[in-house]
This record gives sequence, C-alpha cells and structure tokens, in this order.
Amino acid sequence: MHVISLKMLREFWSKHPEAEQPLRNWHTVAEHSRFADFADLRQSFRSADYVPPYTIFDVGGNNFRIVVVVRYRDGKIFVRWVMTHREYDDWCKLYRKGKV
Repeated sequence: MHVISLKMLREFWSKHPEAEQPLRNWHTVAEHSRFADFADLRQSFRSADYVPPYTIFDVGGNNFRIVVVVRYRDGKIFVRWVMTHREYDDWCKLYRKGKV
C-alpha cells in the first residue's frame, strides 16, 4: 500500500519522540503490504478498527492512534490524523457529534 503521508507521522513524532519507532514500524508494515479488504488488513493489524469511513490503528502499546482512509482498490492509505490516546478520546466525542 502507498501511505500518504509520511510527513504527518514525522510531524507527530517530532512532538512525541517516543512515538517514532512505533509509527515507523506501522509505516513499514503498511507500505510493504497489499490489503484486499478490512478483514485482510486485520491479519496484519489485529487492533485495527473500522469507524466509517475511517480505519483506526492503535500503535505504541495503545498509546497512539493513526486515523486513516484506506482505498483498497487503489492500494492507498491516506493518513488523516495521528494523535495520542487522550487526543483520540476527544476526537471520538467530535466524531459522534458528526463534527469530523
């Protein structure tokens, strides 16, 4: 899969250095995989969840979240947000209200 964009991951780990290795690991696996559908993606990322239209990854021992849109047919993963667990909780509240 082609991950768009590594820049967002870099910006996040520049603020949260402890996230660098988990985000790099996620990126490496994602870039070197080709997923046919969500069930296939779950083979590599067991903690991934689907919250339409987003796929959410728990990384770094459940400390960080990556929210993406996956276009399986195109082989692309669009990173929308990278956040801490606490920021994700706030994001969920906005999501439930239809504000993201």
